[in-house]
Amino acid sequence: MTLHHVVVGMDGSLNSVRALDWASDEAARRDAELRIVYAVPDRDEAEPVLASAAARVRERHPALSVVTKAAEGGAVRALVRESQGAALTVVGTRGLGGVAGLLAGSVSLRLAAHVHGPLLVVRGDHACDGERSVLLGLEDDSDAGAASYAFHEAERRGARLQVLHSTHRYVTPEMPSLIPATSPGQRRRAQNDLAEEDVPRFNLAQLREEHPQVGVETHTVRRGPAQALLDATHESAVVVIGAHRRTAGPGPRLGPVAHTLLHRSHCPVVLVPTTG
Repeated sequence: MTLHHVVVGMDGSLNSVRALDWASDEAARRDAELRIVYAVPDRDEAEPVLASAAARVRERHPALSVVTKAAEGGAVRALVRESQGAALTVVGTRGLGGVAGLLAGSVSLRLAAHVHGPLLVVRGDHACDGERSVLLGLEDDSDAGAASYAFHEAERRGARLQVLHSTHRYVTPEMPSLIPATSPGQRRRAQNDLAEEDVPRFNLAQLREEHPQVGVETHTVRRGPAQALLDATHESAVVVIGAHRRTAGPGPRLGPVAHTLLHRSHCPVVLVPTTG
């Protein structure tokens, strides 16, 4: 019995076809239904694209349950609506128009800021079923949802999980002490270093127990999280981060890490809504 569904946005472009392949693989790993959505002004225009997409999925995963839907109106509104109750929503990065072209500009960020549940943005040229590790960007306790998703994703793929925790703190310069590590600033820095090293291990302890078969490596880097994660995406199957949605201003916005990865990541990006 299907307990969840995966949603994918299509427009017939090559990039949306790649998103379709990723979405079908994710649905198969979950034993979930795949819902293919095409947002168009006229529903009749979507029929050939949807039929072709469904045929491609059934050839790739014959046993997968597939539903197609032509949605009138804007792509963002259609996908946000369809994402309710979905285990995952999948889109491509660019295309000739419609859903596949969402990530070309501000429309992509509106989708990421409003979608219900995790959003997978297919970037890079990695194979869907590659043997690369899953990358998790961990910031604080509000990323619990992203951490849980990353562990499950690594488990589904039979892959290792790489956890990257970035610390980037400005330290006020001071005169060096004649005795190593004895000045107030040096002692504070040493204490902070120990606390920072413990953050990923503390947050992931329960998930390690729940997923003992997932091999985990944690790394703490002392530089900006966006660049650190971006560099690590070269060798990752997918990167998972918390979607820190800011409410100041005219509408929800995403933080700088999400902006950077959505536009420059070398592998697909999963944004999971934060818990706080």
